[in-house]
Amino acid sequence: MEYKRLLVGAALVVAAALPVWATVLLPGDLGEIARSASAIVRGTVVDTRTEWADGRRRVETIVTLQVSEVFKGGMRGRISFMVPGGVIGRYRSVMVGAPTFHQGEEVVLFLGAQAPSLPYVLGLGQGVFRVQRDTRSGQTTVTPPALLADPTQAVTVHRGDPALRPVSLPEFAADLRDALSRQPKDRVARERIIRGGDHD
Repeated sequence: MEYKRLLVGAALVVAAALPVWATVLLPGDLGEIARSASAIVRGTVVDTRTEWADGRRRVETIVTLQVSEVFKGGMRGRISFMVPGGVIGRYRSVMVGAPTFHQGEEVVLFLGAQAPSLPYVLGLGQGVFRVQRDTRSGQTTVTPPALLADPTQAVTVHRGDPALRPVSLPEFAADLRDALSRQPKDRVARERIIRGGDHD
């Protein structure tokens, strides 16, 4: 028994010494991520499929969205975009911070594009705003992602944080259009948005 404990302890020491690969996200404010986006659209997820990429070295999920409103760019109708990670059979690939999507859900997406690759979500989860409809009141609200914050400050997420409260869809649309109309404080700021995954 003591021998097994020593083996486990040695394994933990070796594991601690190995390099750790991590996903790093820099928070961006609404204006920053909006100006960095090639397209900003609202729509409903109609399909998701997972496939191998890069010679079966990684997994990607291809999400198809039926666009209902365009805030920026020319993406209309049905569009597809890529999200890193996914499940193929018994194999699961996970990238920390990558958003997940389910058929039938409504979202506002901030997308980047680099032809000939599919569009991708900016800043992984930072580029996804969830849309909710209250069946009793009929009100539609938009909830910002947890990491959307002041990029000059450390990010701490608290339950009940007013910065993360849902806002009505008209209020969100007005804030977004206002953010798009403002000039960036620093032209280099837009380069602080980290793209989700590598795109050659």
